[in-house]
Amino acid sequence: MISIYKYGEVPNSEVFKRENIASNVEGDVEKIIADVVANGDKALFAYCEKFDKVQLSSLEVTEEEIAEAFSSVEEKFIAIIEEAAENIRNFHKRQVVNSFFINEKNGVITGQRVSPIEKVGLYVPGGTAAYPSTVLMDSIPAKIAGCHEIVMVTPPMKNGKVNPVILAAAKIAGVDRIFKVGGAQAVAALAYGTESVPKVDKIVGPGNAYVAEAKKQVFGKVAIDMIAGPSEILVVADSTSSPKNVAADMLSQAEHDRMASAVLVTDSFEFAGKVSQELERQIPLLPRAEIARASIDNNGKIIVAENDLLLAIDIANEIAPEHLELCVDNPFDYLDKVHHAGSIFMGKYCPEALGDYFAGPNHTLPTSGTARFSSPLSVDDFVKKSQIIYYTKDALDKVADKVAYFASKEGLDAHAKSATVRGEKE
Repeated sequence: MISIYKYGEVPNSEVFKRENIASNVEGDVEKIIADVVANGDKALFAYCEKFDKVQLSSLEVTEEEIAEAFSSVEEKFIAIIEEAAENIRNFHKRQVVNSFFINEKNGVITGQRVSPIEKVGLYVPGGTAAYPSTVLMDSIPAKIAGCHEIVMVTPPMKNGKVNPVILAAAKIAGVDRIFKVGGAQAVAALAYGTESVPKVDKIVGPGNAYVAEAKKQVFGKVAIDMIAGPSEILVVADSTSSPKNVAADMLSQAEHDRMASAVLVTDSFEFAGKVSQELERQIPLLPRAEIARASIDNNGKIIVAENDLLLAIDIANEIAPEHLELCVDNPFDYLDKVHHAGSIFMGKYCPEALGDYFAGPNHTLPTSGTARFSSPLSVDDFVKKSQIIYYTKDALDKVADKVAYFASKEGLDAHAKSATVRGEKE
């Protein structure tokens, strides 16, 4: 059963359990990466046989396989994926940042050029845990940014094929190439390249502890989006909310895995008790009841900030959750008071699942309190910026002595000389 605390009985910093779940796999991941670097495709085939229990004749998914998968997915689901994809495109198109130039002084031009990252690798969990939503959320912003090539890796099923809904989503999103490989070995292949898998410049996408640790180890060789921890939801709800709805929203994250955290912060002890009862009623009804039970019992919490909804929001700010629901009337009255959250769900009719699948904003979010300084995945993650500086001879002559003087104060005489040498006679 979920634990109920009065505010102050548990430190806010300990509300979500945020252990380093990848720390015990560091050595194994290091060996896998070294093997892929040394042996390329041969290592990938071997790991596929070892971990996925399937022997492959080739790693890359063919156009015929994609077409076959697309036709096998029910038309209703295809239509929903396409509508979700359009919502995601419409949202992320507004994130595009353009290049700019400043020409306010005679002979001086400065600016910033925004250009796409050329090759992006997308990791998508596969097999029995198929997440087509991840395909959409991670590839559509890259497409909008103008990335030249999007390479997807995902583990195969026991029949040697990729889950059809994954391939259908990839086709709708415009993924360029797809490979049947998962785990730390897939991350290594994207980072270093093999005979089949191209080396990319950035890797994005969620995965298990091995995938997270692999992304951590290859960072620097390539860029990564983030090191994601277990899923989190924090619901701020007042006593007028529906206990049934709040419990359902908490369980939407608890069913992810045993390490997931679902927390309610409310202004009423009576409401807290009702939500606890609802959780007990709803958990046995879930197909993933065992996972949800472990998550709620071990990581779930209800915190009561009695008669003080503003204190509840202060608690949320200190915790900085991945998902924050403001399950209250007039939620926009409180929005300016929310400072740290990955994604904010406003009002009593906005379950977190809307953000996971359909609304348009990205569901790849900062976890483990990193919402204090990090942002959701966006078009910005798939571009890079170069600064531009241009001076004419006359413009340089006017400031060369100032630049040289500044350089001399740092003891860098060659810097100073480079600014004045162009004004000297040959």
